[in-house]
Amino acid sequence: MKFEKLTIILCILLSFGFSVKEKLPTVFVIGDSISMQYGPFLQNQLKGFFDYDRKKDNGRGESNLDNPEGANGGDSRMVLEYLKLKQNDPTFKPDMLLLNCGLHDIKRNSQTSVIQIDEVQYRQNLEAICRIATKKNIQLIWLRTTPVVDERHNTRSKVFHRFAKDVDTYNAIADDVFSKKNIPVIDLYQFTLNLGDETYIDHVHYNESVRTLQAAFIAGSLITLTKKSRGNTGLNK
Repeated sequence: MKFEKLTIILCILLSFGFSVKEKLPTVFVIGDSISMQYGPFLQNQLKGFFDYDRKKDNGRGESNLDNPEGANGGDSRMVLEYLKLKQNDPTFKPDMLLLNCGLHDIKRNSQTSVIQIDEVQYRQNLEAICRIATKKNIQLIWLRTTPVVDERHNTRSKVFHRFAKDVDTYNAIADDVFSKKNIPVIDLYQFTLNLGDETYIDHVHYNESVRTLQAAFIAGSLITLTKKSRGNTGLNK
């Protein structure tokens, strides 16, 4: 009888222990094809620290990385429209939103040089994205846009061009928007720039070793932005 009582008590304690097991914070990724390529490595490196999720599809995003759809977040207008759809979705409630949009915003028509999203609209889109994240009580984390090498890019891409000066301008706009709102920024731009120019496989995408390094850098940055003490896994404010 005593043994049976002890067994019951032990089962209750074990059940309680499992029920109060700390839930990992969720990070949701929205980004362009660069994020699609480092994403699997990032997901693996965040195991045990975060539950990972991202904007996804049935493979459409992989079919043409220059034409964003599905998992490819695209430009800031596309990201904003996606989040407008999500803001009234009660199931969309990640703890953190790891976000980037910029490479598609700075596309310039190769004939007219007209930019896809101008500077004013880019700033307005980022500010609107911030408002949605605040309304949803989601901690936004921004990733600075990765570098462009003019000659390499524009000899390989005939329909549209990109320029390093535009990357710098749009990163500066994002820096200003997010610094004023005390939103954490991960400088993937400088990290990737430091790896050199012999890292590309085409006009703008990186080889697998670089994707692994980018994922490790982002994972380390996310982990250092979080408190690890039990019962407090939110971002440091």
